[in-house]
Amino acid sequence: MSFLGKTYTFVSHENFDGFLKAVGVPEDKIPIFLKSKPSQRLEKNGDSYTYYTNSESGPKETTFKSGVEFDDTIGVDNTPIKSKYVVEGNKVTQTIVTDKGTASFVREYNGDDLNVTITSSLWDGVAKRVYKA
Repeated sequence: MSFLGKTYTFVSHENFDGFLKAVGVPEDKIPIFLKSKPSQRLEKNGDSYTYYTNSESGPKETTFKSGVEFDDTIGVDNTPIKSKYVVEGNKVTQTIVTDKGTASFVREYNGDDLNVTITSSLWDGVAKRVYKA
C-alpha cells in the first residue's frame, strides 16, 4: 500500500460533466467542478482509514472502516448520504446512497497515478478522473 500518505492532485477528467448533470448539479455550478483541481490523501490508522480531500467545497476529513456503511455528506451543499468504502489492495471502492440513487467511485492506485472511475444509477455513462502524486 505504497499509496498511503501520498497526496494526489487532479490532472484530467473524461465525461465528468455528464455525471454532474445526471446527479442534478445545477448547470451554473458545473463549470466550478470542472475547473477545480482537488487533491486527496488516504492514511491508515489501526483498522480505520482517513481520507483527506481538498476541493471546491473546502477541506474535508472522512474516517471509515473498510466495508462498514456510515452517515456522510457530499458536495458544496453537504447533501446527506450513506457511504461505504472497501479497501482491497491498491483499489478503494466507495459506494454512496442518496434519496435519489446510488453512485460508485472506484479509486485505483498505481505508483504515483490514481485513476477514479465513477458510475451512477442515475446515468448510463462512465466518468473518469486522473490524479498524480
